[in-house]
Amino acid sequence: MKKILVIEDEEDLNQTLSFNLENEGYKVTSALKGSEALEILENAPPPDLVILDLMLPDIPGLDICRHIRSKDNLKNISVIIVTAKGEEVDRVVGFELGADDYIVKPYSVRELMLRIQAQLRRNDSSEVTEKNPEEGNISFKDLLIDNSKHKVFLSDKKISLTAKEYTLLKYLLTKADKVQTRDILLDQVWGYDNSVTTRTVDTHVKRLRSKLGKYGKNIETIRGVGYIFNKI
Repeated sequence: MKKILVIEDEEDLNQTLSFNLENEGYKVTSALKGSEALEILENAPPPDLVILDLMLPDIPGLDICRHIRSKDNLKNISVIIVTAKGEEVDRVVGFELGADDYIVKPYSVRELMLRIQAQLRRNDSSEVTEKNPEEGNISFKDLLIDNSKHKVFLSDKKISLTAKEYTLLKYLLTKADKVQTRDILLDQVWGYDNSVTTRTVDTHVKRLRSKLGKYGKNIETIRGVGYIFNKI
């Protein structure tokens, strides 16, 4: 049974989400404050997915997202932000901090359920790939994607990537020296079309470049089109 943590300070909405999620067969834990959420995250088995409101009464939701992505035991949790803050700059910041999806209030509960299902399916697919011994590692010089461990190494030193960054790098390296449009990357890495714009790809590429050190420059922007990982 998949576990979901709902972090939402509006009590009625928190209860509504929890009720609908339980009806869908999920095991649900909820928190009305950021401090409650952090205590749950630190003292209980990690959930598979977090529904995160940004405007919490004590700790900003973005700080919760940042905390999740900074911890080795939490960083692979899927994070779906649900918030009234719908400006592009808010979305960009959310994705830069590692959110997997971003939904603006008011939203349809049914739409949220579908997005949760899609996100969890992608997680399951990643786990299958990770456990598949027939899928070889991918490497470029001293940059190595170890599929057996689901980790990336640069000069034998582990690079800390989120699940989305890992999938993005893996796809770009698999398709090295071939231009990938933003729409293709959204489809292949995020897996479905929704209100998330192609700016999502840009923010993830920017963050990935910063973590790849000397190989960050190998991810070239093709203006107006997308990106390419250059091996040449």
